[in-house]
Amino acid sequence: MTGAAGPRPDAFEARYRAHPDPWDTLTAPYEVAKRRDALEACGPGPFARACELGAGVGALTAGLAPRCAQLLALDAAPTAVAAAQARLAPLPHAHARVASIPADLPPGPFDLVVASEVLYYLDADALEAVAAWAARVLTPGGRLVAVHWTGTADDLRTDAATVAATLRARPDLRDTGAGDVLDGYRLDVLERRP
Repeated sequence: MTGAAGPRPDAFEARYRAHPDPWDTLTAPYEVAKRRDALEACGPGPFARACELGAGVGALTAGLAPRCAQLLALDAAPTAVAAAQARLAPLPHAHARVASIPADLPPGPFDLVVASEVLYYLDADALEAVAAWAARVLTPGGRLVAVHWTGTADDLRTDAATVAATLRARPDLRDTGAGDVLDGYRLDVLERRP
């Protein structure tokens, strides 16, 4: 997920080695509802190119893949990436790879960028770098969907409200008004200005 600007990637790797799905993203009712809402916020597509940040084991990735001609899913934990890649095996246009955020962000362009439960692990500078990257790599009208838990935890560098404020402060991104604060999580949908 992150590099020096957030928890060390090996901390996430340790979680995935101890439990194949440490946040129960495949089965927990909260996660299932959040995934459904995130996919709805993304829209039906088709998207020529999409990028998912903090893909974990690929629960959301598998739902995004049918809407995309090309999908790149990123996570810092190799064990999570292996699970995501296995989940994507029947979908040759979708790939997962090990990457730290923001150091290893791809050049784009993308029609869709999705960040679920990842940006609040970043410090202020890294969060700003990701916001600037998204604004730069999104095609005009391209969509950024950010979904984050509204609770607190010791390893979070910020919170969902700060993530949203940072993304909304970008003059080249426009808040679509489609986001909401839902049951335990915040969903923000922004578009790259033409």
